Amino acid sequence: MLEAVRKALRIKTTAYDSELEQLILAAQLDLGVAGVVLESNIMLDALVQLAVITYCKMHFGQPDDYDRLKRSYDEQKAQLATCTGYTDWMDGE
Repeated sequence: MLEAVRKALRIKTTAYDSELEQLILAAQLDLGVAGVVLESNIMLDALVQLAVITYCKMHFGQPDDYDRLKRSYDEQKAQLATCTGYTDWMDGE
């Protein structure tokens, strides 16, 4: 995931890896709070990875398009949180 985030942010150095790893973890935890299951097979899913990348873009540095990124991430998170393939909210029934 770190390499994908680096690539999306167009970062070629490893100097920011610690910060990026923290952002990736924060994104994963934020998705977990929203109900997205934090299992390795789901975390490798393209939609989840896109949400994590969007979160990282939103929080890395001071992006000019923070509001657009925030809306995009919130929408991605909401969609994931309402899909049975990404949550376990139907398991209890």
